[in-house]
Amino acid sequence: GLIFYDTKVTVMNRVLNATVQRTADHAAPEITLDPLEIVGGEIRSSENSYFCQAARQLACVPSSQLCVKLASGGDPTYAFNIRFTGEEVHGTSGSFRHFLWQVCKELQSSSLSLLLLCPSSAVNKNKGKYILTPSPITYAEEQLLHFFGQLLGIAIRADVPLPLDLLPSFWKTLVGEPLDPDVDLQEADILTYNYVKKFENINDETELEALCAEIASQHLATESPDCPNKPCCKFTYLTMTGEEVELCPRGRHIPVGWENKDVYATAIRSLRMRELQTPECMTAVRAGLGSIIPLQLLTTLTPLEMELRTCGLPYINLEFLKAHTMYQVGLMETDQHIEFFWSALEVFTQEELCKFIKFACNQERIPFTCPCKDGGPDTAHVPPYPMKIAPPDGAAGA
Repeated sequence: GLIFYDTKVTVMNRVLNATVQRTADHAAPEITLDPLEIVGGEIRSSENSYFCQAARQLACVPSSQLCVKLASGGDPTYAFNIRFTGEEVHGTSGSFRHFLWQVCKELQSSSLSLLLLCPSSAVNKNKGKYILTPSPITYAEEQLLHFFGQLLGIAIRADVPLPLDLLPSFWKTLVGEPLDPDVDLQEADILTYNYVKKFENINDETELEALCAEIASQHLATESPDCPNKPCCKFTYLTMTGEEVELCPRGRHIPVGWENKDVYATAIRSLRMRELQTPECMTAVRAGLGSIIPLQLLTTLTPLEMELRTCGLPYINLEFLKAHTMYQVGLMETDQHIEFFWSALEVFTQEELCKFIKFACNQERIPFTCPCKDGGPDTAHVPPYPMKIAPPDGAAGA
């Protein structure tokens, strides 16, 4: 917290350029994707997704080949080039950015199971935010998580912000910061948070009985073995993926009573915190990320800064865009149609602005930092900066 974000980014960029392993005289790895596999929007099976098609093809490429210098200039160097079967694409930037955008869409959909919509979004808190799916992973899933980590590093080197909406707990765990058992639980799963709080705030046995009766009406809790008509909870709880698990050995047979209610609440909280940290999954993601950028860099970044560097800002700042726009031959900021253009953009909603950016440069977000301090045409701009507005190609017509 003692170093400015800009300073950290400068250091980070220097380190990234000093750890380049694939130089200009080496050809970039190339992958071929078949757009027809995902035609119609709904991916028929996860193997056909761009994410899995790319993961398969890059599995045999040494990660050193993906460590390139930071993207700059008109035709930047990217970790790999992409060919779309049957499509003519000029340059490498457009198809690379389109690929990253599509992959983020796939990761945040039902076609891939690596990310899970956080339970809070079911009740309109943190709507559309994701976490890593907390479950034991197969070898194949471990490979995909490793590739996901690599993509985070690849996007940082390419300075293409990923439109990923992940909860702060993901970024905290990624940079190695401990989670807050209150704040992070509330962010991820407010229903469980409220449930635990109810048990922690009970004052006497009558309240406990009333709470168990309330839960019984919702969850069909079992009856107490001592008093057949008295409902009671057992030491079990649902995981985020919806499986019922025992909170302690033989938990199904242990009723929650006055003397152990706090143990029960603590056990539920611990279950959720373990699920949010998902050590096996996070180890695979960090291993992938570490094969592209040195993990030591993460020690200086806060979780929010890591998110900004990887995903940019989730909204478009028009003033920032204006400041990084260049007008080509004969055009000026004061031209009437240029003024019309900006006034039109000013009435766009954020969603429409994202679509405009996607239309203009094949990504939904603009990088948070721009290495050009003075914005002059000779400074090294990172795509998609500056935005260029040019006169029409033909001279005919008004």
